[in-house]
Amino acid sequence: MTLEVITVCNDSYIESWSVVELLFKLRQQRQSSLPISIILDNAPYQACWLVRNAAKLMSIDLVFLPSYSPNLNLIERLWKFVRKKCCHSAPAASFKEFCATLQACVENGHVAHRDELCSLMSWKFQTLQMPVPLVA
Repeated sequence: MTLEVITVCNDSYIESWSVVELLFKLRQQRQSSLPISIILDNAPYQACWLVRNAAKLMSIDLVFLPSYSPNLNLIERLWKFVRKKCCHSAPAASFKEFCATLQACVENGHVAHRDELCSLMSWKFQTLQMPVPLVA
């Protein structure tokens, strides 16, 4: 795992066209012969027809996580890390500075914070087994 983050930035809402733009950017940066699999949650803008068809045309495999499983979604861990590094430290003087700080942390984190991210972004998950109630 490289820990490199590929981004598509805007200052409004994320929607299906943003996801398609990200797929296109990923395909451009990777050799066309190499497979790409992306793990996504079930947000409507990610699971829609437009995104699924664009991924199919670009030979990108979309893997959707089960509903209500943020513990399996590595991006949730990354956002927690970025908030800790960027939002809980010195306040930004302007929105533009805030955005630049966030973007720098996300794009350079795989170099500047490699050890922390290697530990945080592992595929080791804690699982809980709930006892099954006996029915009499």
